[in-house]
Amino acid sequence: MKWRLAPLWLCLALPSLAQMAPPCPGARVMQVCDIVFEMPAAEAGRYSNPYVQVSLQAEFRSPKFRTFLMPGFWDGGTRFVIRITPVEAGEWLLRVSSNVKAWDGQRGQFQAAESEDPGFLQPANLFHWKYTEKQQAHLWMGDTCYTFAWIGRELFDQMVARRAAQRFTHMRGLVMHPDERYRKAFRSPDEPDIEHFQELDRRVRALNEHGMFVDLVLAGGRNHLVKVFPEWKQRERFLRYLIARYASFKITWQGVREFEGYDDGRALMKEVGLYLKANDPFHHPRGTGTVATSAPLLPDGWMTHILYHSPDDQLGAIERQVALAPRVNAGFGNEDSGAGKSQPSDVDSAEFKRRLWNATMNGQYPAYGNTGTYGGESSTVEAKYLDAPGAKAMTDWFEFMSSTRFWELEPYFEVSGGRALYLTGVEYVVFLEQGGAVELTTEKKGYKVYWLNVDTGEVITEKKEYKGERFSATAPGAGAWVLHLSRDGRKESMLRSYYFESRRQFVQEVEPNSQRTPFAVVAPEGDTLPVGVPVAFAVKLKRETKAASKMMYLWTAEATSGGQGYRVVATGASGRFTIPRGLTKTYPAVLNLRVYGMNSLGKVYALDRVVKLAE
Repeated sequence: MKWRLAPLWLCLALPSLAQMAPPCPGARVMQVCDIVFEMPAAEAGRYSNPYVQVSLQAEFRSPKFRTFLMPGFWDGGTRFVIRITPVEAGEWLLRVSSNVKAWDGQRGQFQAAESEDPGFLQPANLFHWKYTEKQQAHLWMGDTCYTFAWIGRELFDQMVARRAAQRFTHMRGLVMHPDERYRKAFRSPDEPDIEHFQELDRRVRALNEHGMFVDLVLAGGRNHLVKVFPEWKQRERFLRYLIARYASFKITWQGVREFEGYDDGRALMKEVGLYLKANDPFHHPRGTGTVATSAPLLPDGWMTHILYHSPDDQLGAIERQVALAPRVNAGFGNEDSGAGKSQPSDVDSAEFKRRLWNATMNGQYPAYGNTGTYGGESSTVEAKYLDAPGAKAMTDWFEFMSSTRFWELEPYFEVSGGRALYLTGVEYVVFLEQGGAVELTTEKKGYKVYWLNVDTGEVITEKKEYKGERFSATAPGAGAWVLHLSRDGRKESMLRSYYFESRRQFVQEVEPNSQRTPFAVVAPEGDTLPVGVPVAFAVKLKRETKAASKMMYLWTAEATSGGQGYRVVATGASGRFTIPRGLTKTYPAVLNLRVYGMNSLGKVYALDRVVKLAE
């Protein structure tokens, strides 16, 4: 993280400033502290709308001379709060500034005791996560309950306790709900429902106390955020309010539910993301929901990670090679374990388990959803689905991945019969979706051999250790399996301390030379493509090779005048795609059609074709 040097006022004694009562008694590192301000009656009458009219913030100086500027928030009536989480042990100093004269210039100090809490989250090793205050990796395993702030308290408490026991480390949900049947977060653009946010506070705090980060989705799709706050000043005030209330908790920012559904989603997310980047003092991870991938927004400089809402392995596998950021898949498939399907991505429990492990092979951290608990727009939350087979599969996944150096794993391609991740000379993880035979090249070391039955969660340990350079075996039974070759002793010695970036991560160099590309685009034909109309697409291999025998393809389209970035329009060697209308507002337009192809060795090629886009 980057921190400012402490300002001079914090280093000098200023007896003219009012000394406030000692704040944060008994404070501990990573423990949230609320400093409460009650507005004097003499000044309260000056402000008809405290949310809009009152300015309150404090600068905090840490024991290591880092400075945090924390805004305060209105909490109803004459009550205001400045919320802070000390991230270091020792003496903290603070100074208040406000347009309320009784508060302006107050200063104070408090002591924070040590704790074992590892801190907030930040990206590490290009594609993974670690904690901010301890050199320790974080295993992101999410759950989704969009309505976690609205469901009954008893049900919420039951859900939190159960998900914590199942080893979930994140819960994803909405700050504001687009459905008018739910309690509104804002009665008008300048009038927050204080009771809503007080309840949201309690629930975020409860999730944190159970060891879970809260992934805050600020608003729904289909222009919801802009409908509530039509003007930027209103959105800016809303974001400042959220920072004040929630930045001191263990959270991540997740933009809107589907940025593509907004009239100018890229510009809106850039506006929101850059504000959070500049003003969140703890620099929490930032991303946004999507219908497929948020990777098109990565060049705008505000996102820390990519979110996916797609089970497509060609999309996930190819973008893992070309887009450098951690990735979380919040929509590889919602499990239907009895509540019923409401959208095409809902799948049965068996298919969910397979998608979970394919997402893992794509380098994505998973977020679970069950049609009976995820709180979608047409579903209710029921306690009986908390123990669905998919939730158990997530627990099995967590236990398995916890036994690996997951924060250093990367895709491995010298394997047949499955998809793999590896840390060279340390371990190999291979997913066999259909079971059967597997063969892979390994560094010549001694490895313990484990088999995870994806359907049951059972782990089989082979008695005989493997040592060699070419491992081959057959899965112990029918169905999907995960093979794990592990140098347990080596890992045990490595785990005595977490050392990030212990080796250079592989960065793919995409081959753009058409002469070296093993495929050619044969459709669509012509120099003009229609918007909103299905069009046939196809590629053809120019030469048959072993590496090209299992090609993956990703098709993207970007209107150069639209400013929306690219959109994924198709995957695969052939089919039909439709260019979405939201890419541009002016026609005719210049469209860049790009096809990525990745061979079985992980080599990525790209072909570009410029055409005219017409209505």
